[in-house]
Amino acid sequence: MQETPQQYTQRILAQLEGQQPLKVQAGTAKKLDRLIKKASSAKLRKRPAPGKWSVGEILAHLSDTEIAVAWRIRQILGSPGTQLQAYDQDVWAAAGRYEKRDPRKSLEMFRAVREGNLTLLKSLAPEQWKQHGIHAERGVETIEHIVGLMAGHDINHTKQVERIVTAKKS
Repeated sequence: MQETPQQYTQRILAQLEGQQPLKVQAGTAKKLDRLIKKASSAKLRKRPAPGKWSVGEILAHLSDTEIAVAWRIRQILGSPGTQLQAYDQDVWAAAGRYEKRDPRKSLEMFRAVREGNLTLLKSLAPEQWKQHGIHAERGVETIEHIVGLMAGHDINHTKQVERIVTAKKS
């Protein structure tokens, strides 16, 4: 059974376990880089199980998600209360040919966009963190909430990458 948007939000936010979202976000690219540094290209492209993403596909997903979130945050800042379109990550993975992307280039793009997002977020006035958009599936989301969600998303996928790269050959 597929989880609801509310169940997804709860599961992802639970990953934070009291950690500071901006601190988590600031460290994600380096953690991922350390995890994949010694992994072969074949290891990064191998799916751990049928229907599960490879490390390369996870990194492409993180990169595209960071771009989507960059746009959402800027939409909210420019037009508080704006509608935020949802997207189907599996459709994006297929259309974007995640399995063909260079994992290290995906990580570099993620790092660059994340750096820009963090610079923007650190410049916000306290009241701007409370501005919100209306997500098509999850409802009202403040910038503060989105930042927490993305930090939890980082932790979730970093754990997946770690499990895959440290798994012994079967």
